[in-house]
Amino acid sequence: MGENLIKKILKLEILGAFFIIFLGSLLHFTYEWSGRFWLVGIFSAVNESTWEHLKLAVFPATLWFLFERRWLKKEKIPNFVFAKVKGIFLMPAVIVAIFYSYTAILGRNYLFFDISSFVIAVFAGQMLSFWIMSWPPVKKIYQQIGIVFLVLLC
Repeated sequence: MGENLIKKILKLEILGAFFIIFLGSLLHFTYEWSGRFWLVGIFSAVNESTWEHLKLAVFPATLWFLFERRWLKKEKIPNFVFAKVKGIFLMPAVIVAIFYSYTAILGRNYLFFDISSFVIAVFAGQMLSFWIMSWPPVKKIYQQIGIVFLVLLC
């Protein structure tokens, strides 16, 4: 990849992190705002459990993946799908790891750490995606398997 393309991808990954954080933050409230409409509950947090909050990273990141794929379609980045799926999978893993680690140490959760873990997870996922896109091309089957796993995750 050329230097200009690398810079373009890095900018998109950073912009994507802010998009995911913004939309994920909104999705924390959309279920209540919708009058507890069940369809909104599919992609919004319906309670304060850690598992419900994973949606706040996964669904906005998946939406960003679709936007970014369209914007970079002409660029033909061979690892794009594989990279984005790995990044999306990393986000909930980081959130869970940080949450259960710090609550095991401190004995309870704190809003500051919950929000920080979300932000850290999103940036980690986006930067992992960026890094994987710079790898030599992976086998096409990995791209296809990645899509299947992303659909299952959603």
